[in-house]
Amino acid sequence: MFNNWLRTNKFAMWLLTIIRVYIGYEWLTAGWGKLTGGGFDAGGFLQGAIANATGDHPAVQGWWAAFLEHAALPGVKLFNFIIPLGEFLVGLGLILGTFTTFAALMGLVMNAAFLFSGTVSTNAQMLLLEVLIIVAAANAGKIGLDHWVLPYLRGLWNKMTHRTTKGDGTTHTPFKKQTA
Repeated sequence: MFNNWLRTNKFAMWLLTIIRVYIGYEWLTAGWGKLTGGGFDAGGFLQGAIANATGDHPAVQGWWAAFLEHAALPGVKLFNFIIPLGEFLVGLGLILGTFTTFAALMGLVMNAAFLFSGTVSTNAQMLLLEVLIIVAAANAGKIGLDHWVLPYLRGLWNKMTHRTTKGDGTTHTPFKKQTA
């Protein structure tokens, strides 16, 4: 019932727009600050997260610390590039309402990674709000560019797959003649 409300209700559409723009602004400003501030380096953060995986009550689980130590830390130059760019693009997508569900999903992935790394801050709140956007699917982007972008892409997809849409909204895929 709640899922249906999030996906179809006009009040939910407006509420999701407010949430979407708020979350987008948070991501956009975080990414922009890293992109333009010069010298963003995730190495210290990664080393701190790895160090927090020890002791009686570790803030970081051992399996995540192993990933950070053996994959993320050696590839820190890549992470120094994709984290700020990802934050900026997620924010831009959410603010503009373009590929909203995907942008929220990528934001959720980053928030989960930060939470796994022992940083709570606003990550838990943002993650929960991103879940609402993801569950709402297209309704979260109706007041945004998704209103035009998604139907356009569906039309392109239908042309590429040779589907046609009938007047009643159903799709028809013509059958090819089979030869013996």
